[in-house]
This record gives sequence, structure tokens and C-alpha cells, in this order.
Amino acid sequence: MHIRVILPAIGDTFLQAALDDATSWALPDTKIDAVPLLRGTASIESEYDEALAAPGILDRIAEAKADGVDGVFITCFGDPGVHAAREVIDVPVVGGYEPAIFTAMAHGERIAIITVLPNVLPMLRSLARRYGVEDRISAIRVIDLPVLGLDDHELMIERLSEQAVDLVESGEADVVVLGCTGMLGVVDRIREALAAAGHRVPVVDPTGAAISWLESSVRLGLFPSRTTYMVPPDKARNA
Repeated sequence: MHIRVILPAIGDTFLQAALDDATSWALPDTKIDAVPLLRGTASIESEYDEALAAPGILDRIAEAKADGVDGVFITCFGDPGVHAAREVIDVPVVGGYEPAIFTAMAHGERIAIITVLPNVLPMLRSLARRYGVEDRISAIRVIDLPVLGLDDHELMIERLSEQAVDLVESGEADVVVLGCTGMLGVVDRIREALAAAGHRVPVVDPTGAAISWLESSVRLGLFPSRTTYMVPPDKARNA
């Protein structure tokens, strides 16, 4: 199975990290590759950024179609270009929001999202309305770090942990969703912080949810024109 990761930003600042993170969640027989945009913005932190990135995303979707990939992950929690891409290519396409939220819904009644900045809140609320999950989103918190500031891992982990613990202790969350796909490789640390505070609460990583969603969609044969991939029972996930 071949999954293409599209980084919906120009440049390669997060490209290798995004590829490594996606690969860590994939099954051993899944091939993962990643590409950035050739036109767009340096990051997506608003609906304006999303609109500017959309043409570049669709360029990469056309390439993915020509390359015969089995699934596409547009690695942004705002799901930029996802629905347009599904009109172009006959394979499963996801961003970060949809698979993460629907995974969370299976593990808790009150879902809390922790994201980057206040200016992304309208985007996330709009997605909740689009997917019909408004009643399940109990809270959205921010850590006041821009996407391009998430390379300060210790500060990001500190702020994410503080918000996660407070959400659980205030009764606002049964499950926590990391609300940016740039929050790479930190989910275990957030779970540890919650455990240290005495809480066993699921924390959903959007990249992990997306890769698992795509693999399952392909393996289940949901797209009849694609090959169904059966995973041998002795194969374990890398992560």
C-alpha cells in the first residue's frame, strides 16, 4: 500500500519530521512518501491561508493520482483541500481533523481539542458544524504557539500538558485531541503528564488517526477500483 503525505505549505521545514512521524504510525508493509507545496503559504493558521494553499494542494493531488497512490494524507488539522481533493482522485483522502475527531468519539463523550492559536478557532468550529459533531466538542483550548514555533518541543509539551490536565480536572474532557498535525511525536508525553496527575484519559494524535484511517479504508476495499491489502496476522505496527 502506498500513502502520499502532502505537507500543505511551501518549503521543507516540517517535511522530514512529518514523513518520519507518519511512517512511525504505518504498518510495516505500507510505503509512505511526502511532498510539500510548490505554491501556497509557509503554514496554515487561518481560512485565508487555507484558501491560498488550496491550488497547490490540488496540484499535488493530481500528481498523486498520476502516481497511482492508494491514499492521501493532507497533513493539517484544518482539513485544507480535502473535500475538493475527493472530487479529483478515487482513493481515500483525509486531513487531520476528521479521523482524529471520529476516533475520539469512540473513546469518550466529551471531546476536547488543544490547538495552536486563537485565530484557528473559527476554522475548527466550522469543521465541527460541517461534520455534525458540535455537540460532542466540549472545549477547544490554545497553547499560544504558532505552527512554526512548535519546534520548541519542551515548551509545546509543557503547555499541552497543562491544558490537558486542566481540561480533565475541570470535567470538560473524557478524551483529548491534539489539534495540530505539527504537534509531532509528543502524544506519549501528554499521556504521561495526565497519568502523573492521576488520569487515564485517551489522547488522540491526528497523524496516527489519519494513517490508521487510510490503511483501514484501503484494506476494507472501500474503493472498488483499488487493490485490497490483507495484513498478515504476525505483522505489528512500527510505533
